[in-house]
Parts: sequence; structure tokens; C-alpha cells
Amino acid sequence: MKKLFIILGLILTFFLIYFLQINIFANLTIAGIMPNLFVIFVLFVGLFANSTLGIMTGVFVGLMLDFMYGKVIGISAVMYCIVGYLGTYFDKNFSKENKLTIILMCAGATLIYEIGYYLLSSIIINFEREYILFIKKVVVEVIYNILLTIILYPLIQKVGFSMDRIFKRNNVLTRYF
Repeated sequence: MKKLFIILGLILTFFLIYFLQINIFANLTIAGIMPNLFVIFVLFVGLFANSTLGIMTGVFVGLMLDFMYGKVIGISAVMYCIVGYLGTYFDKNFSKENKLTIILMCAGATLIYEIGYYLLSSIIINFEREYILFIKKVVVEVIYNILLTIILYPLIQKVGFSMDRIFKRNNVLTRYF
């Protein structure tokens, strides 16, 4: 039952993030560039839940955004799926309790998402690549996502460890004789 509430909470969080992205952060740009809150969201679902939920959340978020904004359906879904899996990889290999580690994970996930999205889009749509403009956009977006991760870190950690207990821990009480 708790897992169902978590999944419903994740769906509501998607719509909240969508609202924030469209209404708030569209007006709070840095050099015309918005943060990508969905990368942070999918990364932390993969980091604190399990690989299945991280990947499913990535595909769901990606498809929803592709249907709303994408020129090609599936590019965002593939990249957010990779970010969700990346969260589970980070969980197995790095500590989630260190703020600096979380910040580096967020920066790495943002870089991987943006580079992958740009390369897949350039191959499928066949547009001319502008690397200088792309690098500027990615650097600003990574910095923006890092700042938001620092601000939201206490909330992310509190909700994340609650999800971690529900999805990953064996809650059976055992007795040692």
C-alpha cells in the first residue's frame, strides 16, 4: 500500500515539477536557459527507489515531455530512462549521504542527459551542430541544476530516505538466538 502512495506521489510530483518548470522557471532563466528539474527528479527516483521504478519514471517523464514538446517521440524517453538507470548505478557505487556526492551526481546526470539528447536529436533530425552555443547552454544548465540541488537537498534527502526504506530495505524483524 505504501508503494502505491509513493507512485501516486511521484505522479503528483511530475505535475508539480511541470507547473514549476512552465510557470516559475520560464521567468527565472539564466542567460535564457532554464534548469531541467526533470533530470533531478528522475535521478533521485532511481537513486532512492529501485532500478525498475527509476527506469519506468524516466520513460514516463520522457514520453510525457515528448508528446508535449518533442519533435521526435522517444528521444527524451530514452535519455530520461538512462538517467533513471544512472541513479541506480550511482546508488550502488557512491554514498547518498554526502551532499557533495549528490551534487556531482546531479551534474553528471545533467551532462549525460543534455549531451545524449543533443547527439540523438542531431542524428535523427539531421541539423547542423553548433558546439559553442551547446557548451554554453549545458554549462549554465548544470550550474542551475546544482544550485537547485543545493537548495532542495534537505527535502530530497528526507523524502529519498523514506522511499529508500520502503523500496530497498528488508523490514522483517528477525530474532537472533
